[in-house]
Formats: sequence, C-alpha cells, structure tokens
Amino acid sequence: MIKRKTAELVKRGLKSYPAVALVGPRQSGKTTLAKLLDGLYFDLEQDSDRLQLDLQWDNLVKAGKLMILDEAQSWPELFNRLRGAIDSNRKKTGRFLLLGSVSPYLIRYISESLAGRMALVELTPFLCSELSPDRQSRLWLCGGYPDGGILKPRNFPQWQNNYLELLTQRDLPNWGLPAKPQMTQRLLKMLAILHSQMLNASQIGQSLGLSYKTVNNYLDYLQGAFLIRCLQPYHANLKKRLVKSPRIYWRDTGLLHALLNVSDKSELLNQPWVGASWEGFVIEQIISNIGLLNKPFGAYYLRTSDQYEIDLVLDFGKQLWAIEVKLTSSPSPSDIDKLNKTADLIDADKRILVSQSQKTIDNGKLISCNLNWLINYLKK
Repeated sequence: MIKRKTAELVKRGLKSYPAVALVGPRQSGKTTLAKLLDGLYFDLEQDSDRLQLDLQWDNLVKAGKLMILDEAQSWPELFNRLRGAIDSNRKKTGRFLLLGSVSPYLIRYISESLAGRMALVELTPFLCSELSPDRQSRLWLCGGYPDGGILKPRNFPQWQNNYLELLTQRDLPNWGLPAKPQMTQRLLKMLAILHSQMLNASQIGQSLGLSYKTVNNYLDYLQGAFLIRCLQPYHANLKKRLVKSPRIYWRDTGLLHALLNVSDKSELLNQPWVGASWEGFVIEQIISNIGLLNKPFGAYYLRTSDQYEIDLVLDFGKQLWAIEVKLTSSPSPSDIDKLNKTADLIDADKRILVSQSQKTIDNGKLISCNLNWLINYLKK
C-alpha cells in the first residue's frame, strides 16, 4: 500500500484538536486512509450505519474511542451533536474524524457549529512525491486517482469516464447542483477545452444558453467537488494594466485527458494543447505539495494587458516566488530572460523555471529545474 503523506497531517490534527475534517474528491482514498487509524467507522450515506450511530451515540461518546464519520455532510443533524459532545470535554483530543467529498457543505456546517473545535485537512489524489519513478511517469497522463490507472494502467481512461458519468448523473444533483446531467456534461467538456485559459463566465453562458450568474453558481459546485481550480490573478501595484479574470484548471489531468479523448502518452504529446495540460499538472502538484507542508501561502497568476505573464505566483508573506512552466527538456536562455523580466515587475525574491530538464541551475535567486527537484526544494 502506498503511504499517503496526508496521514501525518491527520494524526497531527487529532493530537491537537477534538476533531479533524478530512476533505477531498470522491475516490481519492479518504476512506482507505481513515480505516488505517484505530477507530469506529460509520458510513453516513448508509441508513443502517446512521441508525446504529443514532442509537448508540451517548455510549460511543462516553467510550471516548475515535469515531470515523464518512460523508458527514449527508447528515446535517450530526453537527449539533458533535458540538455538544466536544464542548462537554474540550480538552480531550482525537475524538472525531469526519470525511467529506463536497467541501462547501462540510465547511458551512463546520463554520456554523464547529468553528475552533476542528482541524481541516485536504486529501488529493496521489501526488508525484508519493509515487515511485515508474508510477510518476504515468501520473501526468492518467492522473492520481488510485483506481484511475496510476496503479492499474488498463483502467485509464474508462475509469475516468465512468467517474464523471456518476458525478453528473447522481452525486452533483444529490449535492444540490440544479443543472440537468446533460448540461453538466456539456459544461465539463467546455471547461476541458478552456483548461489553463482565463475564465469568461458570460462567454460560457452564451454557448450553453445560461446566464453568467448561473455559470458561476455551477462552477462553485465543481470547485467544491474538487474537480477544478480557479487560480486568481495577482494584484500588484504596477503601472501596467492587469488581467483580472481567474484562470481555470482541471485539478486532475487524468479527468482532463479523458474528457478530451486522449488515451495514451503519444496521443497526448500530439495535441496542440499539450503545453497547457503540462502547465496545469505542474501547478497543481506544486500547490498540493505545499499544502502537505502546512505552510501559509497564496497562489496566483500574473498577466498584463501587454502579454507579460507568470504562470504561478506564490506569496509566502516574507517571500514572493515567480514560477514559469515550460514543456521542454532544454529551456532556452530566452525563456529565463523572459521570466526574469516579468518577475522584476513584482520584485519576486525567487524566479523558477520548471521544465523536464534533468539539469538544475540554482544561483539562489534564479532556478531552472524539473518538477521533482522543486518539490524537494519546497521542503527546505
């Protein structure tokens, strides 16, 4: 079994808080991780588990054993009970582990009932830092979902197609998305085409016959289901005009490639949008790996009206990093010069060019490296 780095964050949270909420997309491995802990497991989407928990609640709370509550957002009444149980003995930690697939619902219930009583941890699909080199080589193509091909290559892309079908037909409607499944499928396809581009909700709405407000509402659900990431623009005090629309990315490139009918690496490399796919993959790996380090940071992109651009701006408070992503094994001096010139606009402390090169250049302020090198560098 592959060890998940998020497990340490969960254990650390349980030592410090009465409860921990582990959120993440369906089928990312939350239940598998939780069952490795010594606790009592309840699936709250199952009527039998919900009834058992209801009838035994007082005895289970008194026993003090860790209770693992899967799909907690499906039983809203639970949260007032949790607050009462926690407040009866605030000093006792490690009592509840909540698992959830729809972050807005879970976050809302937590903020209303459990603020200050709970740690929040996100579990992503597998990251490059968790995989052996042979599996890392498949990660960009088939994504990181455990059953999606990273462990069993033959599962890709059929698993992804089935996963998205189930989400649009059952899960998203059950979670409150008002769109019909056919509309959601059209929207997902369009968002795949727009991967790494600026978000224009009005333009998407015109194509689908929806208002821009409706499109933004649907996008909130898709972000909450951990399917897409809207990277916000970096607001700097520059003389140049800045692009202010968010940039949209699919968080898992396996889902992206399945939507765009790519089934193997050779097909992927022949696509005109392959650079955009690689850019989104690298950005997601960087952001998610920083999340494992439990460091406070902000992630943005920068684009000016005269086409100066930085793919990823990381704001660590005391330091500002400018990161550019190139799908090449031999970045050119002009790539580095362009990055430096744009990074000067925001006075970035570090300028990092990420490519597939096996050669690393690190002069302190300017770095040219591959993704694995950068992930290790982030740990320093």
